[in-house]
Amino acid sequence: MKHSANDTIQIALIGAGGMGQGDVRDALLNEGVRIVAAADIYDGRLKKMQESYPGIFTTRDYREVLARKDVDAVIIATPDHWHARISIDALAAGKDVYCEKPMVQKIEEGKAVIEAHRNSGRIFQVGSQYASALSFHKIRQLIGEGAIGELNMVEAWLDRNTALGAWQYSIPPDASPANIDWDRFLGHAPKRPFEPIRLFRWRNYLDYGTAIAGDLYVHLLTGLHTATQALGPVRVYSTGGIRYWRDGRETPDAQYAVIDYPKTAAHPEFTFLLRVNFKSSKPQEDFGFRFIGNEGTLTTDVRTVVLQRHPKEREPGYTIDTFPKAVQEQFLREYRKKYPPEPVTAKNLPSSGETRFAAASDAHRRHMANFIQAVRTRKPHFEDAVFGFRAAGPALLCNTSYYENRICTWNPETMTAG
Repeated sequence: MKHSANDTIQIALIGAGGMGQGDVRDALLNEGVRIVAAADIYDGRLKKMQESYPGIFTTRDYREVLARKDVDAVIIATPDHWHARISIDALAAGKDVYCEKPMVQKIEEGKAVIEAHRNSGRIFQVGSQYASALSFHKIRQLIGEGAIGELNMVEAWLDRNTALGAWQYSIPPDASPANIDWDRFLGHAPKRPFEPIRLFRWRNYLDYGTAIAGDLYVHLLTGLHTATQALGPVRVYSTGGIRYWRDGRETPDAQYAVIDYPKTAAHPEFTFLLRVNFKSSKPQEDFGFRFIGNEGTLTTDVRTVVLQRHPKEREPGYTIDTFPKAVQEQFLREYRKKYPPEPVTAKNLPSSGETRFAAASDAHRRHMANFIQAVRTRKPHFEDAVFGFRAAGPALLCNTSYYENRICTWNPETMTAG
């Protein structure tokens, strides 16, 4: 169904934690959007949704939301191990879907979500907002224009230096089996006794989350793929460890990766270096990207893009001081024939300084606005199930590499692990 500009788009939230409630607030900033339902396995969050949006329907069972005819689109913001199942069910129910990243918890789930999306005819958008960040679109333009020459390496880093940044989320004092549907939270994960820390800090546990790679690497890969038009890498290696947050978590708090991309028509062969650290020496979060070419660099913190030009050397120079004098003279004669001195002109004067481009916008709000626009016009955003899996697959391979201590391979065309 195509919605006109005057139609109200009625949305529902599945998974009413911090990210989900934030997504709803961003959605409601768009004209003609209304929240009508919410599902969560903790009654306290359902009560919070009712306090924020009086009169909405709430339930512990997301299937009751999908059965409602008044729901046009759903936001899926559950723990990662539920993403694929609920996405497939929502698409089958005829709902448009905004699914928080990573699209899947396991690589083997990716093709099923892609197939469900293709068969549904619905809008499906992954919630990794760097796909809508103006900075990466500007970098894509500048790389395409040859601003930094041939790309050969990209660096990205995201250091979080707070307890909340390291997933030390608050646990409500009323958490109990009476107001939490523990079995529904576990789903297909291994059965275990009630333990609220595993729910409210689920990112620390492999049964429900995807560690640093699924939470944060996938953002960095999304930004990279948006800027370079890359389909994906061919080789992945990741290492790290638990260096600070020795709180019983199963996931590293410092992780590093080296990811190799092949040469394609869109870009040359290059290497992607990633770093995420949950406790470095800086007192605040530190985030950035550096795209390094043979004639310059592009750096971004999402808010701005900085271009620094470094033109190729006109000649290689020489190291002849250790040669006999006659050999030095012979070398210089031959060298100057090959590299005659050039007069300095405005055209060949080495550039200095930098050029800054403003790219400030709230990427979260922009990305959600792009989803609402897609629902209204039926023209999908490019971060669909295929794009989402092309970012999630390599990110999840970083976990395989880390936990199995090996180099992993990936086929970016077929989206399969080697």
